[in-house]
Amino acid sequence: MLKRIHVNQHKIKSNKKYGLNEPVLTVKTSKENIYGQTVAIDGASTVVYSPDKPLSCGAKVWIETDSKVRVYNMESRPRENNFNKTVLVERII
Repeated sequence: MLKRIHVNQHKIKSNKKYGLNEPVLTVKTSKENIYGQTVAIDGASTVVYSPDKPLSCGAKVWIETDSKVRVYNMESRPRENNFNKTVLVERII
């Protein structure tokens, strides 16, 4: 399955403006968009620059791969005592 990975510049600006740390990397497949803070590609990939034909989201530069991709994201999970616990979540696509 083809995966396209790109950096969301709008999210970077929003994070800076509002002091947030939301994921800025997007991995797009034919089925879904997966957001993360780190992406690891387990194989060959190609960097594409296409200013005349951007992705539907507006991205003009992205990485394409058919290899396995690991997406990492820090997520806040509730605990029994109502305090949040931050955990690293790995998703393999």
